[in-house]
Amino acid sequence: MTTPLTVLLGNYPHTRPLKDGTVPVEGVDCQYLEASPLPPAFARMVRELTYDICEMPLATYLQAKEAGVPVTLLPVVLIGSTHHRALTRLPEDPELSPRELAGKRVGVRAYGQTTGLWVRGWLQEEYGLKSSDVTWVTTEDVHVAQYVNPPYVERSRTERVVDLLRSHDVSAAVLGPKAVGGQGAGLVPLVADAENAGLAWTERHGTIPANHLLVVRDDVLRDSPDAVLAVYRALKKAIADTADERDGSLAGRAVAAGWSASLAACLEVGGRYALEQELVRTAVDLGAIEKAAAFFDQ
Repeated sequence: MTTPLTVLLGNYPHTRPLKDGTVPVEGVDCQYLEASPLPPAFARMVRELTYDICEMPLATYLQAKEAGVPVTLLPVVLIGSTHHRALTRLPEDPELSPRELAGKRVGVRAYGQTTGLWVRGWLQEEYGLKSSDVTWVTTEDVHVAQYVNPPYVERSRTERVVDLLRSHDVSAAVLGPKAVGGQGAGLVPLVADAENAGLAWTERHGTIPANHLLVVRDDVLRDSPDAVLAVYRALKKAIADTADERDGSLAGRAVAAGWSASLAACLEVGGRYALEQELVRTAVDLGAIEKAAAFFDQ
């Protein structure tokens, strides 16, 4: 008898083998649900627990755990990279140093967007610019309904971050990985040597910033632990089997399954950034996350 599970995963080379059955999930009847774009599905997961297993951005996970949303992290990084290229301006505008953003307005999809978390983190770490030094203008609400934005966050009626730039409502904008090559095509990074700046960040911290992880509802893990473990093991195999399809870039190297020093460092730094930025108000309990993750690599 198989256990039915609803699973929400984005479409990546390393998730395709599960969705097309190339890598079977033994003893589990997985219903792979689709959502395009993905962010509304993340909100449904943390607000309504819509899925049994769900891809989830790092910042959303940290906020959800603090809010008491009953989900457990699986030690999987589905996408990640550095984000020094994500902070952009219009090409026709004058050059603008990240340090010069103090007192200015910066667009971001949501204050809880994970790319924004990483960008604000390196802004403070490398340029001394605190989150509260900037007015963050958002086009969407955060996924976790219980969260209240800090007073230096402003909600716009504009639907796209790039349009905030084009209307000169903001001086710079944070764009996620897909948006950089989409609505943000032609925009200029504020960091001139963004690639090397990102490499320096990874060398300093011993990790690559994770954007999307994977969570399971606590009741599903409690009632069907073997089924959840089977999904994790299948995904881990798919990630290993598709290694040749990923290049040696930071984004390619970020994809991984299994608890590691790199994942621990990623969660530690991300959690610290989140606390500094008031994305969470209490310190992240890395020990509890690691203890729960140990189940999957037993």
